Amino acid sequence: MHHETGLIALLAVGFGLAFVLGFAANRLRLPPLVGYLLAGVAVGPFTPGFVGDAGLASQLAEIGVILLMFGVGLHFSLDDLLAVRKISLPGAVAQITAATGMGALLARLWGWPWGQGVVFGLCLSVASTVVLLRALEQRGLVDSAEGRIAIGWLIVEDLAMVLALVLLPVLAGVLGGTPPEGGGSIAAAVAMTLVKVAAFLAVMFVGGRRAVPWLLGWVARTGSRELFTLSILAVALGVAVGAAGLFGVSFALGAFFAGVVISESDLSHQAAADALPFQDAFAVLFFVSVGMLFDPSVLVEQPLQVLGTVLIILIGKSLVALAIVLAFRYPVRTALVVSASLAQVGEFSFILAGLGITLGLLTPEGQSLVLAGALLSITANPLVFGAATWLERRVRASPRLAAALERPAGALAELPAGVDEAGLHGHAVLIGHGRVGAPVAHALERQGIPYVVVEQNREEVEALRARGMPALFGDASRPGILRHAHLERARLLVVSAPDAFQARLILDHARKMNPDIDAVVRTHSDEERAHLERTGVGRAVVGERELALAIIRYAFGTFGVREDMAAVAAETLQLPDPHTGRGGGRGQPIPGARDG
Repeated sequence: MHHETGLIALLAVGFGLAFVLGFAANRLRLPPLVGYLLAGVAVGPFTPGFVGDAGLASQLAEIGVILLMFGVGLHFSLDDLLAVRKISLPGAVAQITAATGMGALLARLWGWPWGQGVVFGLCLSVASTVVLLRALEQRGLVDSAEGRIAIGWLIVEDLAMVLALVLLPVLAGVLGGTPPEGGGSIAAAVAMTLVKVAAFLAVMFVGGRRAVPWLLGWVARTGSRELFTLSILAVALGVAVGAAGLFGVSFALGAFFAGVVISESDLSHQAAADALPFQDAFAVLFFVSVGMLFDPSVLVEQPLQVLGTVLIILIGKSLVALAIVLAFRYPVRTALVVSASLAQVGEFSFILAGLGITLGLLTPEGQSLVLAGALLSITANPLVFGAATWLERRVRASPRLAAALERPAGALAELPAGVDEAGLHGHAVLIGHGRVGAPVAHALERQGIPYVVVEQNREEVEALRARGMPALFGDASRPGILRHAHLERARLLVVSAPDAFQARLILDHARKMNPDIDAVVRTHSDEERAHLERTGVGRAVVGERELALAIIRYAFGTFGVREDMAAVAAETLQLPDPHTGRGGGRGQPIPGARDG
């Protein structure tokens, strides 16, 4: 292969193999990221066949890092973090500290210097944003209490790694790596670095916050989509390179804050949509280039080291997260979901490992162990979620074990003092106060219908109580919580929680306490809806079907069609499930639909 065509060959082979192996991973119900890393292994120097140009791959990977960090900044939500700050902030910091300590101790047992051990532990401490969000989305948990905690936790981890990218080069000499140029004291070097970062942030948040949205708005008014997309890429790459050249900070940090600045503008959603194809393409090349650095022989030559690495990621981190969430008096289910979500490592680990190699703080052997841990933990993540579900069922089957694990929530598990509990008769019990439950609670309050909210997000319960709303903190699948809500005297149970297994447990306990209670339940599939309605639920609502009915109602009004919407609803429920292809029957033409 001629040198002039090396870039084309690398792109063709890299994208082609990434597509094939990513598609195969998807069919096996694994994250495509596994396939991308394996594609890199296939074109790397440690496997036979085509070998990609490592220098070109490194530069493409750098662009991938810039766009990845730009995307992280673009989707950064301070509101999401503040909503769960009381557990996510201390929890993430404690877990990072514990995982770094476990990694450093293990590395020390292998004979590594402490500095290399610290960097190795840092690489194992942070979860993959891509994998975590995909896992939560597949299980419908993004808007759940545990999903919000996991996402807030991940935001703190990302911010901590951004800080690590800034400080590691300065502290490299102390940790046994290549010291920064110019010598001098470490304190002076740290102070100078922090001054440069502060100056960069001042420029971005004082000047950039005004200039960048103005630029994007000016370009948007031209009506040219390609110019708008080009402006997004120019800002992302320009700020990253400018930050490195003028302020001495990393490309990654510059790109992250470029994304944060754009996220505050009115055009942030359009910017995210236009940048996404480029971000996805170069992110794939980033993972391919990382895979090229992985030496598969480490699996055979150092199996115990690989096992120790994987155990820290899957078991060590999970147990720490589990203990932290339970210590904050959250339910077992929340603790298990959060710990399963974080039981993997990904893109930030690769970035840190690459920086460690550059600074002499990590050997190629250590980098291969990090990559092996990432590949195996990401592959095993669906199994970890399955194990979490099984453990939850075992805990729920043993009231003593559940009571031992879940600390009493104190006053939050009981109704506020201002609520007239004796007067709670014929009320509604609302499980969940998220995007679905909150509007329901508002509508009930507006009509003067008494209700009690049961929510698993501690901060949300505290906020509701501050507004004078009757709210309880706890897992409604535990009978004690429902008793505090006086379900035995309630008229209606509204389950807006997205998890089907939890909904079934809640309904089972509710029927034992109040066999005559009416219930309406949120669900995500027609199969689950049919099962719930067969078991006596008054109404099981499939979100997509209700959305379709709202659109049908509006479309009929536009065309002047008069139709019995009850009949239309019954017809719609008979259509095949768009996700499974299965349904209650084939839809027939709606009678009178052609009549004016």
